[in-house]
Amino acid sequence: MARFKRLLAGIAALAFTGGGALAQTTVKWLHIEANPVVVKIWEEVAREFEAKTPGVKVEMQYLENEAYKAKAPTLLQSRDRPHIIYSWAGGVLKSQVEAGVLEDVTAAMQGYKDNLSGSAVDAFTLDGKIYGVPYGVSQVGFMANKDLLAKAGVDAGKIVRYDDFLDAVKKLKAAGITPLAVGGADKWPVHFYWTHLAVRLGGKAAMQAALKGQDGGFEGETFQKSGELFKQLVDLQPFQNGFLGFKSQQAIGHFGDGKAAMLLAISSFYHTQKVFAVDKTGVPDDKLAWISFPSVPGGKGLPSDTLGGINGWLVTKGAPKEAVAFLKHFVSAEPQKRLAAGNFIVPVYKGAEAGLGSAFMRNIAQNIANSTYHQNFYDQDLGPSVGRVVNDATTEIAAGTMTPKQAAKAIQDAFRQGN
Repeated sequence: MARFKRLLAGIAALAFTGGGALAQTTVKWLHIEANPVVVKIWEEVAREFEAKTPGVKVEMQYLENEAYKAKAPTLLQSRDRPHIIYSWAGGVLKSQVEAGVLEDVTAAMQGYKDNLSGSAVDAFTLDGKIYGVPYGVSQVGFMANKDLLAKAGVDAGKIVRYDDFLDAVKKLKAAGITPLAVGGADKWPVHFYWTHLAVRLGGKAAMQAALKGQDGGFEGETFQKSGELFKQLVDLQPFQNGFLGFKSQQAIGHFGDGKAAMLLAISSFYHTQKVFAVDKTGVPDDKLAWISFPSVPGGKGLPSDTLGGINGWLVTKGAPKEAVAFLKHFVSAEPQKRLAAGNFIVPVYKGAEAGLGSAFMRNIAQNIANSTYHQNFYDQDLGPSVGRVVNDATTEIAAGTMTPKQAAKAIQDAFRQGN
C-alpha cells in the first residue's frame, strides 16, 4: 500500500510539472506606458528575464493613465490583482500601505538597493520598510517650440521671472499664437501651475509647515498667493480653445503638432509629444526648448528647486517572489542604460544617466542633480482624497469658477478632514 501511494504521488508530481518541466509562475505586471517604443523595450527585458528564469512568465497588462487611477483601488482589493503596479509614490503609496494591499520587499532589496539613487529608494520607503522599486525621476517645466516663440519675438532663455513669462504669453497672444496647451479634462496637468508657484513662493519650508498645520496650512499666504499668481495667467486666456475638454494626451499632441507655443510638461513628454503628434514626429530636438519654471517676486524657494516625480513599481500583497526578482532585473544597469540611451527616462540606477542620448534629457538630469529640494507631484504626495481636491480646485481657478482663496480653503479643508 505504501508503495502504491508513492507511485500515485510520483504520477501527481509529473502531472503538475508537465512531465518533468518546471511549473509555470506568471507574474502579472500592470503598466500605463503609452509609448510603443518603450513598451517594446520593456517586452524585450521581460523576455530576457524569462530566458534566464525557467518556469516564469511575465504577463504585461496596460491601462490608460486616468483609467488606472480610477480602477487601481478596486483592482488592489481583487483576488486577481496584478502582482506589479505603477506608482508615483507619495501619499497614494501611504494609503495603499495602510490598506494592506502591498508587499514589504525590504529583505529582498538589501544589497541591491545600494545600486540605486538613495532619494529614489526613500520615496518608496515608509516607516523604514521598502514597498517598491524606483524606476526613473522627472522634472516639470515648460517645453517650448522655438519657432513659435521666435515668431512672437520671445527668447526662451530670457524667461527667468514670472513677469517675463506673463510678458511672453502676451506677445504670443498678440502674434495670434496659442501660448499654452493644457489637458484640463484630466485636471492634474492644471495643478502643475498652482503647485509650482507654491514651490517658488514658499520652497520646502512652506510645504513642511502646511503638512504640520502651521501658518494656516494650505490656506496660508503661500498657497493663496500661488492661486492669485495663477489667476494672473488665467486672466490672459493663454490656453487653447476648449482646454477644459482636452485630455492630457490630446493636449500633448496639440503641442507636438505645433498648435501651441508651450506646454507645462513632465520631462518624459519629450517623447510623448512625438507619439501623440499627428505626424508622429512632433517638435524636433533643434526646435525644442526647456524652460525651468520661473522665479516669483519675493519667493523663498530657490530657482534650482524642482517639481517632478519619482516613479516606480510596487509589489502587491501575496505576489510570487519572482515579481521582485523581475523588478530587480528590470531596474538594473543594462535595461536602465538602454532606456537612457533612447532618452525615455532619467534613470535611478547609479551611472546609467551617463548614457542619456540627447542634450535635452542630459539637461533635465543635471537640473535634478543640482536640486536640493525635489517636490513630488502634490496630487500624489498628499494622497488620493486631498490630491483629488487639489486637482479639482486648481482647475476651478483655471475655469474661473473658484477664487484663489476658495481653492486654498477647499484644499485645506480636505487636508484637515483627512488628517
